[in-house]
Amino acid sequence: MFKKSKMIPIQAKYTELLDTIGSTIETARQNAVKAVNIELVKANWEIGRHIVEYEQHGQERAEYGSSLLSILSKDLKQRYGKGFGRRNILDMRRFYLAYQKWQAVPAKLSWTHIITLLGVSDDTARKFYEKQTVLENWGYRELERQISSSLFERLALSKDKKGVLQLAEKGHIITDSSEAIKDPYVLDFLKIPQSHRVTEKALEQKIIDNLQMFLLELGKGFAFVARQYKISLRNRHFYIDLVFYHRILKCFVLIDLKIKQVEHYDIGQMNLYLNYFKSEENVEDDHEPIGIILSAEKDEVLVEYATGGISNKIFVSKYQLYLPDKKELQNKVQAILEKEG
Repeated sequence: MFKKSKMIPIQAKYTELLDTIGSTIETARQNAVKAVNIELVKANWEIGRHIVEYEQHGQERAEYGSSLLSILSKDLKQRYGKGFGRRNILDMRRFYLAYQKWQAVPAKLSWTHIITLLGVSDDTARKFYEKQTVLENWGYRELERQISSSLFERLALSKDKKGVLQLAEKGHIITDSSEAIKDPYVLDFLKIPQSHRVTEKALEQKIIDNLQMFLLELGKGFAFVARQYKISLRNRHFYIDLVFYHRILKCFVLIDLKIKQVEHYDIGQMNLYLNYFKSEENVEDDHEPIGIILSAEKDEVLVEYATGGISNKIFVSKYQLYLPDKKELQNKVQAILEKEG
């Protein structure tokens, strides 16, 4: 009995030792990966700088003409192996031209992130995606998705010139409920053909099946709570399609899906849901819940009159099943930036 009782604390201490060492190893490995990434990005920036400075001194035209990058790529591959294809060398040159001061290079981003960012030709939009990638810890695939869905342009259209420039300088900082809402939401990842008729139940299931992508489209701070959340008022039962909690705003977010145009009674129903949550679900530290009616179409005038005088926070946003026309959105944002003041 004595030996058995002694073994328990010894085993527990050994397990603690093993876990501590394991944590140290994992941290060291993560730090090593980060250090390697920083050195890789710095080296690629330096290579780009050397190429541009060489060109500017005239040697490129005098000795190699326009074939410099091809010749350089061939020689570097012979000396140092893979990773120096002509496309890679061109990207390094583009990298330096976009960020001619090392201090301007976005911190914590991998070389793959930077290559993706270099594909954004507009400086204002690129700065936004830099900031947002760091703020939301996007992987490069998430970054690609947000660029292709024109996130910057969609957010910028609801702002004035000052607001657009702030997006570029600080990213999308959520301070109130209106900042957490997009219009439209782009749900192309559901892969539903535009001409296909889908039921609300099927749309909800598609969203649940692609919940990670839907959370990315919703934005930072959203955490999934439930689907078909049941509300019972005496003998009547209601079901909220999707319920989330916003960690930054500290409030529930209720989403009702509509495959057709929003009607005034849909807004009244959402108002009922919000009143119920305020009374029955909110705890001491929760702020007032937010309601989003996500619909295929909306009549702006009807929405304005139907929501007028309602104290609850109700938003009506459209969803699109396809990527927006990027050029059209860019032109609209450019018009905002060109306005005086």
